[in-house]
Amino acid sequence: MSITFNFDEIFEMAEQIERNGARFYLSAAEKFSDSTARDKLLELAAMEERHEKTFAAIRAELTEGMRMESTFDPENQAALYLQAMADGKVFDIKKDPSDILSEGKTLEEILHIAIGLEKDSIVFYMGIKDMVPEKLGKEKIDVIIKEEKGHIVELSNQLSLL
Repeated sequence: MSITFNFDEIFEMAEQIERNGARFYLSAAEKFSDSTARDKLLELAAMEERHEKTFAAIRAELTEGMRMESTFDPENQAALYLQAMADGKVFDIKKDPSDILSEGKTLEEILHIAIGLEKDSIVFYMGIKDMVPEKLGKEKIDVIIKEEKGHIVELSNQLSLL
C-alpha cells in the first residue's frame, strides 16, 4: 500500500524541524555563562524561528486543493522517503533534540551535535525540494538550505576557535 503526503504535511514537517532546532539552541544556550557562546546559540535559535515562520507562511498560502493534492511520485520514492522521515528512520522530527543535552556537555560537543542536526535538516530540505512546485515556494526552500549550510559554516568556525 502506497503512502502519500500532501504539501501541507510536508511543510508541517519542515516547521517541526525548525521548532526542534530552535529548542535545541535555546536549551544549549542556557548551559553557558560565557556570553559569546550563549549569544551565538541564541542567534542560531532566532534563525531557526525565522525559518519556521517562512514555512508557516508558505503553508498558509496553500489553497485547499494544494492541501489535499499529493506530490507527483510515480516511482513512490518521495513517499517512501517522507514515510522514513515520519517514522524517525532518517532522523526523528518528533523527538526534541534538546533531550540529548546533558549537564557537563562542552561547547565543542554541543557544536558537533548541532552540525549533525543541521546536516539532517539539509538532507530533508533537499529531499523535499524536488517535490515542491515553483508556485509553492521552491525558491524559499533553496534560501533555507543556503542558510542551513551557513549555520554549518558558523558552527565549524566556532569549533575552530576552541
